[in-house]
Amino acid sequence: MYAKQYEVTLPADYDMGIIRKRVADFGHILDDRAGLALKAYVIRERGADGSPVNQYAPFYLWNDTCAMSNFLVGGGGFQGIIRDFGRPAVHHWTGIASQTGPARGATPKAASRRLTDITVDSDPTGMGITNLIQNEIDELQDLAQRDGVHTAALAVDPRHWQLMRFILWEHAVPEAEDATERYEVLHLSTPHLSDLSEGRHW
Repeated sequence: MYAKQYEVTLPADYDMGIIRKRVADFGHILDDRAGLALKAYVIRERGADGSPVNQYAPFYLWNDTCAMSNFLVGGGGFQGIIRDFGRPAVHHWTGIASQTGPARGATPKAASRRLTDITVDSDPTGMGITNLIQNEIDELQDLAQRDGVHTAALAVDPRHWQLMRFILWEHAVPEAEDATERYEVLHLSTPHLSDLSEGRHW
C-alpha cells in the first residue's frame, strides 16, 4: 500500500460549489482505475467543522506504485489538476497497516487525518520506532472496530519521520476523534479496495 494526497488551498471567498460540481461531473473517472485501492475526493470548507481554509485535498491508497506513477507523471490524470490549479506538492507515505471497519458497505460522508511527528529514538537498541509503530497498529485495529468506520489506514513519511492516520467515516467525524484535519467526502472510488492487505503490511 502507498498513500498519496495533494492539497489545493483556495481563496477564502472561493465558491466551493465549483469543486462539488467538478467531483460530481468527473469523480467517477477513477471508479475502475487499475492499481488503485481507493480515492477519497475530500474537501475542507472554511468555517465548517473548524476548518480555517477552503481546500480540495484528494486522498489515495494505491496497491500498485506503477499505476500511481502513471497517474502522476504519465498522463494518467494528474495533468488535470496541474492545468486547473497549478502543480501542488504531493505528499506520500509508505503503508504500514490498513483495516476494514464495520461500515465498509456504506458510503462514507466524512474523513479524518492525523499527522504526528515521530520523535528521535532514544532506545540504544534502535527498536524504539518499531515498538511505537506496533502500538499505533494496535490502536488502529481497535479504532477500526468502532461503529461508523469504513476504512482506516496508517502510513509513514520516512523523510520527515511523520505518521499519518486516515479514516473514512460513514457519518460525521466523532468530536472526540484525535484528528489534525477533518474532511467532507464528496465521492469515493474503490476499484480495488478488496485487494488491499488487511492488518500490518509486512
